[in-house]
This record gives sequence, structure tokens and C-alpha cells, in this order.
Amino acid sequence: MREMNINSTKRVLIVDDDSIDREMVKRYLSKCEQKFEISEASSVDEGLALFDEQSFDVILLDYRMPQKDGIEMILELKTHTRGYGSAIIMMSSAKDEELITASLEAGAQDFIPKSELNDRQIIRAITNAQTRFKLEQELRSSYLRSKELAEKDSLTGLANRFVFEESLQVAVANNVRSEFRLGLLLIDIENFKGINDVYGIDIGDNLLKKFVSRLQAILRGDELFSRLSSDEFSILIANLRDSMQLGDIANRIIKCLETPFRIKDFQINLNANIGMAIHPDNTTDCKELLKCSHIAMHRAKLEKGSSARFFYKEMQTEFLRRHSIEEAISAGIEKNRFSLFYQAIVHPSTGKLSGFEALCRLKDENNQYISPEEFIPMSEQSGVIFEIGEWVIKQAVRQLKRWQESVSSQITMSINLSAVQLGSKTIISYLEALIEEYNLEPSDIEFEITETAFLNINELTLSVVREIKSLGFRLALDDFGTGYSSISHLLLLPIDTVKIDKSLMPEDSDANESIKLLNAMFTLVNSLGLEIIVEGIEQPFHKELVTADKNIVKVQGYLFHRPAPASELDLNILLK
Repeated sequence: MREMNINSTKRVLIVDDDSIDREMVKRYLSKCEQKFEISEASSVDEGLALFDEQSFDVILLDYRMPQKDGIEMILELKTHTRGYGSAIIMMSSAKDEELITASLEAGAQDFIPKSELNDRQIIRAITNAQTRFKLEQELRSSYLRSKELAEKDSLTGLANRFVFEESLQVAVANNVRSEFRLGLLLIDIENFKGINDVYGIDIGDNLLKKFVSRLQAILRGDELFSRLSSDEFSILIANLRDSMQLGDIANRIIKCLETPFRIKDFQINLNANIGMAIHPDNTTDCKELLKCSHIAMHRAKLEKGSSARFFYKEMQTEFLRRHSIEEAISAGIEKNRFSLFYQAIVHPSTGKLSGFEALCRLKDENNQYISPEEFIPMSEQSGVIFEIGEWVIKQAVRQLKRWQESVSSQITMSINLSAVQLGSKTIISYLEALIEEYNLEPSDIEFEITETAFLNINELTLSVVREIKSLGFRLALDDFGTGYSSISHLLLLPIDTVKIDKSLMPEDSDANESIKLLNAMFTLVNSLGLEIIVEGIEQPFHKELVTADKNIVKVQGYLFHRPAPASELDLNILLK
């Protein structure tokens, strides 16, 4: 704010719909020793537009104007993104005590009845208004500084315990009728007192600031991150779809702490114990929610190193399962925990081999297989599916070339593609490189795309699918009959094969309605000239069912062959 100085030019904005009144104000200003640079507006909107473009020391504002009045302009200026930076003098033809009070309460610094306007009155009002405005701004700055000191942790800049407790009450109240969950993480830095004792308080303070900065980098930014005590922090997160989202955040925190902190000449490792509680799953009371997370944090402290615990045993079991799968995925390729099994695709009447479907398998650290229904979705969420997918394609192609070179029959390979892989064109260049490296015939490879991958189909996905097809590869629509728009997929996508999902196979030969539905699907697909592969052939009557339809030339299922590693498959026997 510039000091009052008659040698400096002051920028004045006059907002008044009456041109005669504007000229009168300008005439009075011209008589003053003070120099003024004057801008005019005939409406509130025009005045606001000028305020957007430039700064003003003073705004002389008429109260009564069409559409919007002077008080409405003051209220809009107070919420302006650039800040409320001008002293305001309200003017009116009416001299009404209520109007004067309303103008001052809205934020004007002074009020002048137009009947009392003259050059001396304007200068007096401008001087008083600017002085009051400056005092108000200083008072506001002082208040904001005091508020910040009262609400923020001075070392880290995070919200303090007072703000956290107030916000927790509000968040719980707001979440009562919400369809989402509210998550609370309590984070305790392990042995922080010992770190202070060994390295000193200055190093400890620096470490805390780096710790906070590292956590902020992995958060979304709309959480309430608070420091509750010297070594205890909280993160309050609203709008969670499920409890495992909270677990994912805890995992990210633990992961980001694996890298030691470098401060001066010291390398310091930090471990964190994290307690997690969910509203309303654990409790509907804010104090109870805090207690639940404290109990969970206490349980986490019983573990070695960084650890996170849910309050509920069931949640913790699921969380640990997800964590172990994430660990297995992360180490999968590096430690050779991924492998491929191959399930034979055969002619139903003879059982003779036609080709294989490559199935990805993953073992955990205990050498136990993890279900693809678990690790594939998690790989898609983390983005690791791109690396896994390329590995699967290369291994399957390499194995196909070995088999083709060892037997005279032409066999094919089916490989599953994730919906996530179809969201990037990098797969196209990867496939082009494979064709050249292995000198393969693209038509011997059929990529299976699950029907659910096309629930939210877009131009990019469709473009990638068409480019794969243009390279000469075959395409199969997998899990047919389990999605929501099967017929439209048959018409929209450049597919060669439809794989009837195993869930549609009738449980017994008396399931007449299921059999009718299955036969109707056969007829529909056949009418479009597409090849059919029926999955889930597990009982003798399943075989009879598919061999009765002469158009069904390929099937797969446990009745014929179970998936197995390549080392356990004898092609000479399968081809007989």
C-alpha cells in the first residue's frame, strides 16, 4: 500500500451508472493538489473487468446501480483471486443510516452522501479511507500470522494437533451419509528420540522436514497431513472407495522410507509404524476412530522394521495379502517367480492338438502359486503389467518357435492381452520387433482380449487393436458371454475367434435352459462367420454337447488337458 503523498499519482476507479455524477466527481478531483489517474465504469461488471486489468488505490463506488449494486461489487472484490487491494468509498444519493452501516459492514472504508460532495470532502474521504484500509490490512496480516502460528507446526509447516482434532470431527460428521469411507493413518517414527540423542536436535529437525517432504511427494495433495507430536503424524483421507486404498497409501509410505536420508555427512535410516482405521467400518465416533488407529499403530510397533496394521483383523489379513502379492510381483521377473503354463487347444472329436494358450503364473516367496485373478489386476493398477505382458509374449513366442521347429504340424499360440496394454501404442513397436527377431508368422499367434476390456472402449484402444490385426496377428474375444455388450463387440472389433466362457457350460446334462442358451450363442457366432473355441470342457457330456455342433472345431478344458509347463508336454503324443 503506497503512502499518502501529494507528489505521487493515485489511481482512482469511479463506478457509477450516472455519467453526470461521474463528471461531477472528476471535476472535484481535478481541483485537488493531489494528482489522480482516473478510470471510469458505468456498471459493476465493467468495474470488475477494469479491476482485473489494473490496480487502483481507491474505488469511488455508487451504491444504487442496475443489475448489481455497490455492496455486491464489494463482496466480489473481497473474494477476488488477486486479493482485496483497494480502499473503497461508497457514494449514494440517499443518506440512510442503515445503508451507511451496511456499506461499512460489507467492507467499504467510508461513505459519502452525494449531496455533500465537494473537493474537500473527497480528499478527506480518500485520506481517511486509505488510512483505514492500511490499518485493516495490517490487522488482517497480524491475524493471519497469529492464526498460522496457532494452527501450523512451526518446524514442518503441517497442520498441528488442534487443527487435526477439529478437522477430524468435521470429517466424521460429513462422512455420516456418504457412500465413501474416511481413512485415518497414524504414523510413528521408530526410535526418533534415539536419533536425536546420537545426531543432535538440529539433525533431528532436518530429518523431520525431509521426512515430511518425502511423504508429501507421494500423497494426492487433498489429504490433511498433520504433526501431532515430536515423532507422531497423521494423515486424514476422505472419499475412499474401499479400505485397501488406505493400505496402498501405507505401502507407499513404507516404500518411500526404504531409501536412507542423507543429512550433512550422515546417512540415516528411518522406520515408521503405521496404524490404520476406517470410518464407518471400525466406528462412527471420531474419538473412537482415533483410538482404533492408536491400537493399530501399537500392533504395528510389535513388528520389526517399518510396518502397517489395520485395526480390524479381516482388513489386516487382506492388507497383508495384497502387500505380499505386490512384493511377489515386484520381485517376479528378477527372481524368476513368473512362469508360463500352456493349456492345449484341441479338436473335440479327435482330441488332436491344434495349439496352446499361454497362461502366466506367479509364485510367492514361499513357492506357492498366486491366482492370476489376484496378481493381474494389481499389476494393471501399478503399471507393471506392461513389463509382465512383454515378458509373457516373448516367452510364448520363443516356445512356439521351438515347438514348430521340432514337429511337422503347424501349431498356434494364444496369448492374453490386458486392457491396460491396449491403452498404449508401445505394444505395436514391440510386436513388430518380435516378428523380425523370431521370423515368425503372425497368423500363428492369436491375441486374446477379454470382453470386459472393451466396456469403456475408446479411439486409442480401437486403434491399437486394429493395428495389431493389420500386422497379421489373429484376435480372439475372450470370456464371451460374461460382459455387458457382447453383440456390439462382435460387430465393432476385427476379431477372428470367439471364446465361449467356461462359466456358461451347463453343470449337468439336464440343465436344458443353459444348453438352449449355449446353442443359441453357437448359432449367433456361426452366423457371423467367426471361429468358436469353447472353454471349460470338463465332463463327458460337455464333449458330446460340442461335438454335436459340427461348427465347433476347437475346445479346451480339463477333460482333455490341464495347463502344464512346456517341460511336461510331449507334442508327439498330443499330435497323435
